[in-house]
Amino acid sequence: MPVSPEYLHLVYPELAPFPALLYGRNSVDHTGQGSSVADQLHDGEALCEKYGWPVADTFQDTGVSASRHGKKVRKDFDALIKAIQEQRGRIVVAFEASRYYRDLEQYVRLRKACQQANVLLCYNETVYDLSKPVDRKLTAQDALAAEAEADSIQERNARTGRRLAEQGKPNGPLLWGFQRKYDENTGALIGQFLHPVHAPLARQAWTDLDSGKTLHSVAKWLRELGDEAARANGIQWQAQHVRAMLLNPAYLGKRTFKGEIIGDAQWPALLEGPEGEALFYRVKQRLEDPSRWHGKDAKVTHLLSRIALCGECGDHARLVMGKRYENKIFAVCSVKSDTALRKERLEAYVETAVLEWLSSPAARAAFFPESGERAAEAEKTSARLEKMRAQLREARELATKFDVETEDFFLSPMALAQLERTLRPKIKDAEEQLKGLTAGVPQTLQELILGSDPWAAWFGDEEAGQPGLSLEQKREVLRKIVTIRLFKASVRGVQKIEPGRITLSFIGQPGYVERPISLKEYARQQQEAAVTALTTAATRYRKASEKR
Repeated sequence: MPVSPEYLHLVYPELAPFPALLYGRNSVDHTGQGSSVADQLHDGEALCEKYGWPVADTFQDTGVSASRHGKKVRKDFDALIKAIQEQRGRIVVAFEASRYYRDLEQYVRLRKACQQANVLLCYNETVYDLSKPVDRKLTAQDALAAEAEADSIQERNARTGRRLAEQGKPNGPLLWGFQRKYDENTGALIGQFLHPVHAPLARQAWTDLDSGKTLHSVAKWLRELGDEAARANGIQWQAQHVRAMLLNPAYLGKRTFKGEIIGDAQWPALLEGPEGEALFYRVKQRLEDPSRWHGKDAKVTHLLSRIALCGECGDHARLVMGKRYENKIFAVCSVKSDTALRKERLEAYVETAVLEWLSSPAARAAFFPESGERAAEAEKTSARLEKMRAQLREARELATKFDVETEDFFLSPMALAQLERTLRPKIKDAEEQLKGLTAGVPQTLQELILGSDPWAAWFGDEEAGQPGLSLEQKREVLRKIVTIRLFKASVRGVQKIEPGRITLSFIGQPGYVERPISLKEYARQQQEAAVTALTTAATRYRKASEKR
């Protein structure tokens, strides 16, 4: 039977003075109503002091769930199990059963450790000896109740999250760039609004990526801002944090649920209007481009490294920069090393040809065809999309209102479901169409094509105080507009740029490829070609045999 702490020394005199292992845990508690880990440990220390139990060690898991739904590892709980197994204490003390476990598997794990090490378990100011069947039964019942409560909380949170999503209200962690306001009396959420300091910085992140900067450089810039751009969780900005933010449609004022946009949000868009949407989808298109080099691109120090291709091997063979011949840097084929040219000569040739093309009518025609018609179509699609979204919002609202006279809802659940089935595909199609119409041209490329002097924009103008493009911006422009191929010289060792040795295929021209193919894709193409050739040969042989 369970024992009260005051009688413990009489029942188990051989275990005295009962060195205690204290454990505290809590989940994320946005309301501040739950018992904090510090409060739990304070109560445990007071209990130990009251009954003369020396505290041997303390363990705490903050912001970690004990249920099977939890995603974080309880490191201190694992350490507690190890301490029990090593008999570093004779009694384990916690605030209540649910602090230890909300999952039967974890209960069994703790029970087994205590039973084998002859360590007592204490919670709710009651001591249990898990070597006794009665105590095991009582603690198992508490474990079942804790697990059931955890499942109820999970279901309740899921329903709340779904309801808030349908209403377009915020839920969960605060988006960086926003702030929330609460009622001073009730603590209820009033709404989510743009943060006066963080919002402009967030917008700048999209602008920087659109201009050709990398995720790493934007993350570094945010880190250098210090407290001005600090994240709520205290974790420093890294490239993956910036990427997650830039791909989140919530910044367009859209509400998502389980990764899908389900309607408009009840907070202002950080990226407003058609221009904001165009900026968002340009950056999204760039970040999700499968041809982007995800290796160490942030540390690349050469303009054409892994952008230019080997014309001899094919579009899977990128040029890399390496030192050859008297420590000079050459662009070399990464597959066979069968083509090579001095880096400076290749870069000078490419930059000159690219800037001449950017100054030509061909560049304007490639990126700005029928710009007026495109803008009008985007505006028309946007208006149609908003009407469908408004119709769906109104229908959802009617489905929640009750007509006293007819004693029925203004819109039946079946009618709402039918409308949702009809409108959702149309809304999705309109969103995809709008993405294509508003994706547009990156800001840096617009300035190069439409500006008066692409050379000054590219290299900079010291007299006018105009900075040139950074290396990463230049690389992003090249990826967007041209496919560069390097071929062998007519005679081995010749470094002169002979006609046809470097070819540039600009967007819209024969030879331009949107992205180089991967080695895996190239191998698949080679395999398919071999199968086709073998099949053709077999067919010819069969036909020849039939004629004989």
